[in-house]
Amino acid sequence: MPELPEVETTRRGIAPHITGHRISGVIVREPRLRWPIPPDLGQKLRGRRIQSVGRRGKYLLLEADQGAVIIHLGMSGSLRLVDPVEPPLRHDHLDILFENDRCLRLRDPRRFGAVLWMESDPRGHGLLARLGPEPLESDFDGDYLYGRSRGRRTAIKPFLMDNRIVVGVGNIYACESLYLAGIHPLRPAGRISRNRYRRLASSIQQTLCQAIAAGGTTLRDFLSSEGRPGYFRQQLQVYGRAGEPCPRCSTPIRQVRQGQRSTFFCSRCQT
Repeated sequence: MPELPEVETTRRGIAPHITGHRISGVIVREPRLRWPIPPDLGQKLRGRRIQSVGRRGKYLLLEADQGAVIIHLGMSGSLRLVDPVEPPLRHDHLDILFENDRCLRLRDPRRFGAVLWMESDPRGHGLLARLGPEPLESDFDGDYLYGRSRGRRTAIKPFLMDNRIVVGVGNIYACESLYLAGIHPLRPAGRISRNRYRRLASSIQQTLCQAIAAGGTTLRDFLSSEGRPGYFRQQLQVYGRAGEPCPRCSTPIRQVRQGQRSTFFCSRCQT
C-alpha cells in the first residue's frame, strides 16, 4: 500500500506540472472505485484552475479556486503524468486533462482508491476531519505521543498506525521507526516512558524523511508520478528481513502477526 512517503513523493512530482493550470476535461473509464467517482465530476472540474497540490495523511488534495479533488491511492494505485494521446492500459481508470497538454492518469488495479470532490475546504471532509496530526509538522512530538498513550493497553505498533493518533505511519514505517528507537512492537503503549516517546517521535520523523528523499519504498506496485520506483526498500533495517541478521547485533530478525499485519523486529535490540 502506498504510505505517506509514497504519497508525498507523488505530490512533489505532480505539483510543478499542474499548479496554476486549468482543467480542460475528465475521462472516467471505470467509476467503481472504493467509493464511486461522482458522475458529474467532469462537469464540476472543467475550467477550474489548480491553486495548489496538498496532502493530508495519505490523501492528495488538488485544491482549485473553489473546492478540491480528494484522491486516495488505495492498496495499489498510482498517479502519473502522461501525454493525453498515450493509450490507457487496462487499469487506467481516470484521466484529468489540463490545458497545458498534461494528463494526470490514475491507475488502480485493485480499485480500492478514491476520487472525490469537495466544494469547500477538503480538510473538513468526513474522511479527513478526524485525522491526527501530521508526523512531520510541529504539533507532533514525543510529549504528544506520551499524552495520548496514557492508560492505553494496546501494543505500541497498532497505536502508531491509528490515524486518529498520527497520520501516515503505516506498517513498513512503524516497524522501521520502532527498530530505530529500540522499542519492542508488542510493548503496551501506556507503559512507555516520556523519554522513549521523544526518541520514537524523532525516529518516525527521521525514517519518513529518509524514505521521502529516497522516493518511497517499492514492494509491489508503487511507482512515482514519473514512473520511477522508490528506493527506500534498499535501506530497510528489519521490514521483510525475517531470519536475516540484525544490522546492529546479528540476532535473527523475528516476524510475528499483529492485527493481520506482519511485524518485524529484533528481540535483542528492541525492549
